[in-house]
This record gives sequence, structure tokens and C-alpha cells, in this order.
Amino acid sequence: MSGHNRDIDIMRKMVGYCDETSEAIDLFGKSFDALSNSKIYKNATAMCILQIGELAGHLSDDFKVKHPEMPWREMKDMRNIAAHGYGNFDIKKLWETITEDIPALRDYCDKIIQQICRVVS
Repeated sequence: MSGHNRDIDIMRKMVGYCDETSEAIDLFGKSFDALSNSKIYKNATAMCILQIGELAGHLSDDFKVKHPEMPWREMKDMRNIAAHGYGNFDIKKLWETITEDIPALRDYCDKIIQQICRVVS
């Protein structure tokens, strides 16, 4: 698989996890209190963040250099916090991530996927 195809595939998977986060918000409610009071809500969204961070680590270095607008390294760092924080995830940071960062990431990924697909076709 070429680097472009691999990066596009990774970006599409990231979009899928962004969508899952949105589905969790729709299911549980867009409320900080709902997130704070539900372990299931917290775990579902933290798992999506974990997966997104893992995927960010698999993007090619060339891709990350060409697309520095997203904090790829910080995404990987968030993955490590979700994976190794043992339930000590900062709930305010989680809320900010799922309500602000994830929607922005989804829009960015869509834009980049469309740009790359136009160039390749």
C-alpha cells in the first residue's frame, strides 16, 4: 500500500472514531454532568481518544510534516494517558477533547482526505 493510501486509510479510521464519539455524546447527552456521572460515557469516549491517538502514531512522518496543523504528537500523548492513566483521566480535559478537539479533527480529516483523493485521481 502506498504512503498516501495508508495515510488516507488511517484518516478514515480516525473519522470513524470521531463519529463514535459524536454518537456517544448523542446517546448520553452533551452535558459535562452526564459525562462526569457516567463511567460508561467516560470509558466510551476515552477509548475513542485512545484509538485516535494510536492511529495518529501510525501516520507517515511525511504526512505529519506536510500537515502540521493538527497536534499529532499530543494526540499520541492523549492516547498514552487514556491507556495508562488507570482511570485518572482529567474529566475536564476529556470534555474539552470530545466537544472541541474531536469535531475539529473530524473536519480536518475530511478536508485532507478530499484534497488527497483529488490529487491522486
